[in-house]
Amino acid sequence: MEIEGRVWLKTSGKSFLGSGRVYLLELIGKTGSISKAAKEMGMSYKAAWDAVDAMNNLSDEPLVAKNTGGKGGGGTTLTAKGEETVRVFKALENKYEQFLASIVDNAADFDTLYKNLRRINMKTSARNQLFGTIDKIVKGAVNSEVELDIGGGNKIVAVITNDSVESLGFEVGEEAYAIIKASWIIISKEKPKKLSARNIIEAKVSDIIPGAVNSEVKMKVADKTLAAVVTNEAIKELKIKENDTVYAIFKASNVILGA
Repeated sequence: MEIEGRVWLKTSGKSFLGSGRVYLLELIGKTGSISKAAKEMGMSYKAAWDAVDAMNNLSDEPLVAKNTGGKGGGGTTLTAKGEETVRVFKALENKYEQFLASIVDNAADFDTLYKNLRRINMKTSARNQLFGTIDKIVKGAVNSEVELDIGGGNKIVAVITNDSVESLGFEVGEEAYAIIKASWIIISKEKPKKLSARNIIEAKVSDIIPGAVNSEVKMKVADKTLAAVVTNEAIKELKIKENDTVYAIFKASNVILGA
């Protein structure tokens, strides 16, 4: 990973100093002339003078002084304040470059932080967003079967198109998240022996939030939470209560994957 940046200082809400202006100051100090400094930088004399005026106006003391007359016919010099400003800006720039280098050195940590922030900020209408690592991809003629390890020995199988696998850049070992609507999940007190649904996950009921017609059943799956919406009638018939072991069942085609 490569990271680039520039230091730019403002005062009173106005642009004051950047690397270009500092270089102009250095050349003025070296050549003793704004016109020569402007020529070496490939900028117009007016643009150089405007930059010098802006810096002098925004600084508490002038950075550049115009000398008239004298044996050499006058010239332009950096004031003591100007020399100090160049020196301090260079030191600041050096510190900033060290900071950027440290980011590159810790790129893996920053990448992890970015992914976590992205996950936290992700908003969807689906109640269930489970993160994990892809441990298997089985490609078919049109669709692919993607297996996501969500930890604790639990895996989720999703069926998505081959185009989706390619566009999302899915590979074994990559992180991904599974989105499952709460209404897509069926709850069973017994583990089904034969069922067409690919996903049968053992969970423990952690909370039941009753509604007028339906109830939301929250379940713990290892360190993750899974929510299902079922009818109050089904809750009563299955006699589901907190701390019960249940099985969350949903089709692979009902799992949406994201990167």
